[in-house]
Amino acid sequence: MMRNLTADHVPLQAPTRCRYVVLALVCALSMITYLDRTSLGSAAGSATGQILESMHLKSRSELKWVFLAFSLGYGLFEIPSGWLGDVFGPRATLIRVVLWWSAFVILTGMVGMSFGGWVLGGMGVLVVVQFLFGAGEAGAYPNIARALHNWFPMRQRGITQGVIWMSGRLMGGLTPLVWMLLVSAFHGYWRAAFWCFGGLGGCWCLLFALWFKNRPEEKASVNAAELALIRSGGGNAPPAHGKVPWRAIFSSRNLRLLCVMYACQSYGWYFNVYYLPGYMEDRYPVASRGVDWDTVLAALYKGGPLWLGALGCLLGGILTDAFIRRTGNRKLGRRIFGIIGHSLSTVCFLLCPLAPSAFWFFAVISLSAFTSDLTMGSSWASCQDIGRRYTAIVAGTMNMIGNLGGAAVGWMTGFILELSQDAYASRLGLLRHQLTADQMKAGSLLGYNVCFLLFAAVYLVAVFCWTRLDATQPVTPDA
Repeated sequence: MMRNLTADHVPLQAPTRCRYVVLALVCALSMITYLDRTSLGSAAGSATGQILESMHLKSRSELKWVFLAFSLGYGLFEIPSGWLGDVFGPRATLIRVVLWWSAFVILTGMVGMSFGGWVLGGMGVLVVVQFLFGAGEAGAYPNIARALHNWFPMRQRGITQGVIWMSGRLMGGLTPLVWMLLVSAFHGYWRAAFWCFGGLGGCWCLLFALWFKNRPEEKASVNAAELALIRSGGGNAPPAHGKVPWRAIFSSRNLRLLCVMYACQSYGWYFNVYYLPGYMEDRYPVASRGVDWDTVLAALYKGGPLWLGALGCLLGGILTDAFIRRTGNRKLGRRIFGIIGHSLSTVCFLLCPLAPSAFWFFAVISLSAFTSDLTMGSSWASCQDIGRRYTAIVAGTMNMIGNLGGAAVGWMTGFILELSQDAYASRLGLLRHQLTADQMKAGSLLGYNVCFLLFAAVYLVAVFCWTRLDATQPVTPDA
């Protein structure tokens, strides 16, 4: 039963804290999301190269179509999933997307398996599975944004988004270590790690279905004081309806700026998911001797940008909300931390090719992620600011365009690496396919340096977008 209480009818009582259970549930989902999406990069970048071996590949650059497939599937289905969340509520939508993508994580671990002489697919099947995995995962963060919009007051938008992204980045950074420990526990049977990751999603769906409601008015354990707190500051936007003003939303200058900015952000950031573990393995190899300090440290280095980026997400969310509370200037409060974060990231990318050791590269690439992720609280809080009742649609649109940027880097980085390998092979009087695996690694290093310079250039475009963004202007007047 829905309740509609005004401040005049709120009894004198301490507010309940049900909203924090909601936050804990969606933080757990954010962690599972990153665990699943970074697992393939961990498999491809591990010392034993499990995915490469099973696909009979010499170089990680050959996985560019797989990385492209995930990002395309993820990006193309963002808006439909966001629309479903705005119109029908985030509860059913999130359960659907989690069950779907978890099934395809499990299937990823089955690609290449042999059943009585019959092999379950190869590269083509892996591309299809990753596309469908991405399509299933689409809508997770837009619907998390919608759930937070319904359950938290306006003044906590930045910090809650920061906590959500901190949780995801933290788990993404720990995935190479978790992967290594799980594979070791299963005596090298790496497929079981994918199955474990997929099973976590089903467990989360059960807990979420039992506890979560779309709006706090529907939850009996939310008292009147907490409901009044949640609705303070004008945060009581009604659900969207079937007649969404698509033309007006897509004509919004602010939404276009957010989309271009987020595409640039994703273009640089997705390198950390797709190629960083492999780059660290190629440039700073560690002999595989089981689980020892060197291999643990190498795994932490591979995940460094994500777990240090987690701190950036949290700090950025805190800073943007604190600035707005102190000054009352929402326009500048969202804008300034985007400008600072992406400007500093640009400098870090320029320094990456100059790193003299694994530690210094880890430090610089992690700092680039930290400063870039300072913008995440502002980015997603801006979706709530300008989207209002259409928050999930706006967030889905931004995330869709952003993941097209991620799709671009997944393919483009592989393409640049292959050009670099071609040049290296030409100097040896060979063709690329004639290079050994070690020669492939050596030939890729120049290509990686070109990619870092390209990331810096793209982030300058993101800085420009932040200078023009105005989070006080909604996408439509009636939002």
